[in-house]
Amino acid sequence: MTIARKLQNYIEGEGVAYDTVAHHRTATTSQSAQAAHVPGSRLAKSVVVHHEMGYFLAVVPSTHRIELSTLQDVMNRRLGLASEEEVSTLFADCDTGAVPPIGSAYNVPVVLDESLGNVTDVYFEGGDHKTLVHVSGPNFRSLMKDAQVARFSHPS
Repeated sequence: MTIARKLQNYIEGEGVAYDTVAHHRTATTSQSAQAAHVPGSRLAKSVVVHHEMGYFLAVVPSTHRIELSTLQDVMNRRLGLASEEEVSTLFADCDTGAVPPIGSAYNVPVVLDESLGNVTDVYFEGGDHKTLVHVSGPNFRSLMKDAQVARFSHPS
């Protein structure tokens, strides 16, 4: 697959330079970081969360775990993890479990963990389980310009 079409169109439409890193098929973001030889702290992991009004992406480093109770406080809503069917509907051009963190490409709001705020470069799923997208830190922050930033994770 390489990179999902909606994601590619959005990134290119924003004029952001990127490259891709191919790796063998993996099942988790931690495995992707290892397979692609990139630091897990620079691999942005996306978790699709639902609430009574819809969905959003919670984006954290792959080395972190989301503190759901803290995230509920940040969002001031009762939250749950979206089902695979819900994720497949929202991210139809992506493989299940390979959701990119660029919610704007899919009209899905994003809450970004502040631990990704100052990294020099960022990697993230490109829409399949064999490709990471790599952008500079400033370009990642530009792509995430509409995201709410908060602390809601801890190292796992």
